[in-house]
Amino acid sequence: AEALLQSHLSLAFLPVWGQIRYSIPEELEHGAFVGNIAEDLGLDLEKLSARRFRIVSGAKKQYLEVNLENGVLFVNERIDREELCEQSLSCSFHLQVVIENPLELYRVEMEILDVNDNSPSFPWTEFNLDISESAAPGSRFPLESAQDLDVGSNSLRTYLLSVNEHFVLDIQTRSDGSKFAELVLQNPLDREQQSTHQMVLTAVDGGAPERSGTAQIDITVLDANDNAPVFDQSFYRVRLVENAPKGTVVIKLNASDLDEGPNADITYSFSGHAPIKVRQLFSVDSRTGEIKVKGVIDYEKARMHEIYVQAKDKGPSAVAVHCKVLVNVLDKNDNLPEVILTSVSTPVQEDAPPGTVIAVISVMDRDSGENGNVDCEIPHHIPFQLHSSFKNYYTLVTCDFLDRETVAEYNITLTARDMGTPPLFTRKTILVQVSDVNDNAPHFKQPSYTVYLTENNAPGASICSVTALDPDSGQNAYLSYSIVEGDIQGMPVSTYVSINSDNGNLYALRSFDHEQLRNFQIIVQAQDAGFPPLNSNVSVNIFILDQNDNAPVIVSPVPQNGTAPTEAVPRSVDAGYLVTKVTAMDADAGQNSRLFYQMLQATDPSLFSIALYTGEIRTIRRLVEKDPTRQRLVILVKDNGQPPLSATVSIILSVVDSLPDTQPDLGDLSLSPHHSSNFTLYLMVSLDGGNSSVSGGGGGSGGTYCYKTCLTATSGSDTFMFYNTGRPISGTWGSGAERFFTSGSGFVRRLSMPDASLQICPEVCH
Repeated sequence: AEALLQSHLSLAFLPVWGQIRYSIPEELEHGAFVGNIAEDLGLDLEKLSARRFRIVSGAKKQYLEVNLENGVLFVNERIDREELCEQSLSCSFHLQVVIENPLELYRVEMEILDVNDNSPSFPWTEFNLDISESAAPGSRFPLESAQDLDVGSNSLRTYLLSVNEHFVLDIQTRSDGSKFAELVLQNPLDREQQSTHQMVLTAVDGGAPERSGTAQIDITVLDANDNAPVFDQSFYRVRLVENAPKGTVVIKLNASDLDEGPNADITYSFSGHAPIKVRQLFSVDSRTGEIKVKGVIDYEKARMHEIYVQAKDKGPSAVAVHCKVLVNVLDKNDNLPEVILTSVSTPVQEDAPPGTVIAVISVMDRDSGENGNVDCEIPHHIPFQLHSSFKNYYTLVTCDFLDRETVAEYNITLTARDMGTPPLFTRKTILVQVSDVNDNAPHFKQPSYTVYLTENNAPGASICSVTALDPDSGQNAYLSYSIVEGDIQGMPVSTYVSINSDNGNLYALRSFDHEQLRNFQIIVQAQDAGFPPLNSNVSVNIFILDQNDNAPVIVSPVPQNGTAPTEAVPRSVDAGYLVTKVTAMDADAGQNSRLFYQMLQATDPSLFSIALYTGEIRTIRRLVEKDPTRQRLVILVKDNGQPPLSATVSIILSVVDSLPDTQPDLGDLSLSPHHSSNFTLYLMVSLDGGNSSVSGGGGGSGGTYCYKTCLTATSGSDTFMFYNTGRPISGTWGSGAERFFTSGSGFVRRLSMPDASLQICPEVCH
């Protein structure tokens, strides 16, 4: 095989382009050697498979293949030149060689050479000629033409006539190079001597070895007919637009005959040597001489047609006369451009640099001239461009960075438009999918999480769920959750909580005690499965809410050696005398630690009372002689939880005439240092219009004052109580703008808020 290699470098961001040409004869067997294409292109044999070396044929069949082990291009399917290109003088088709990593494209032109595999043949094995005996020597009679499907030197070369006394052959050549023969009368005919003649016409091609075909000519000699028809012209030239509708009149021929009657009645028909293809495309009206379109006139198949027509009268011994009509076909823009995707690299990674080749595209248009010139375009609002280095060959490349999270795929409409009038166009959609790279870290739905968990929870109880999102896809979006290592009160965080790595559910590993741990913070990490993996963290603040699980504990007075505490009361005291004070504590917080004191039993209920909130026991009235000298009180201390918990203490009160000099030992009411933090403390603020440090105005002006409470997150859970001495006051708690009012003395409202302290800020109401 003959090979011709041409190559050149394209722009820096385009693959290497090249062109190579092979010539092979038709009819080669499967496996026949064409050429070593890898060697001709200078490619590394060992990398052909790795670089996905492949050929894409523009023909309907895959005539050729490549052995990737040795780089040999071989015949895959028998090639019939006549089937592929009919009788075109040149026959070729194109292959595209595509190599990836990096992408390279080569154009291979395959020229198919004709071999002499077809013999000339006549449309009939026998045909008749009627010749008048008055025909003069030199008269010509066209003969049926033979057809040979081969081309070039293998096509029909000449005609031969068997030996006879009256006729010789004259070989004529048409404008397309084909041959036809005319029978020339050399010696006069005499019907009385010989009324019929038989000869053999042989058509011979130019192949080696040559092939031939024969037909028998039967000539009948007729009596003389004085006048033969005569055409106005022996040669006509007309133009016809391709795709002319069937029935279109190409030309109206006219022949005249000087005779009269039947001898002047002329009929028209194709001459014997009119080609079969002409007979398929055109018809001749036998009466009018009109040549009309019969088939599809296609400029791309034949740009010119030669029509041979004969005219003959109906008289006896009629002699036919002949003329030639040359029809030039005019091209019409009747073929849509064709778009062929030679190679499409999809999906393309979203981090592909600008200039990455996505597809290799070839276009063609079977029309000629401007009708066959094609231009391609794609929309301008997408990150892709078309580049062209060869005529009718384009590459689709990226012109900007891609982002799969913004656009996951593109349907690119390629428009191929010719330059005809009006222009014809073809649209083809190229689907380009964008593949994901791990370029997005997970992000949590919230910047941080705050969770409130009631104490005494069951181990394994669900605390909350954290959720992160990752806009990537596939493995790059698969998230796993974990807790960042740390310590809580000296213990690893993993001993306190756990997390489901798949869904982010947090679980408590122990039962929490508000009195031991009021809040803690953990860090949760979400990590994707990309390479390399990306992660992000979020803080989870867990507050342990108090539960009323501690009963009040009475710290004063306390029993001595298992006996009830005793207090002495002078008989002479007035009403309101402070006898003693019951002091209790509650380890709970907030409302659960708010204590109420009440008297369950008393020897004389009319003699003593206890303050609901302070636990102070005072006399209600003066003591009289008849009052018992020994009084027993049972005091109940109850918290404000739900349900409430309580404790009781019995106190013995002894009525004495006078108190001894030494005050009775009321017991050490102070607590050890490790208990000091468990006392419930109260901030008592006197709101007065006089010289109070928190007063909002001048002394005793009688104006209306407003007091604003301000919370700051600096302390633990505290309880605040407001008392009013008679004036209207108002309070605002934190950002909730909750207001409370009273019109009389006493308790207004008691508030509890985790991690808050109180400030009193006076302001004058307007």
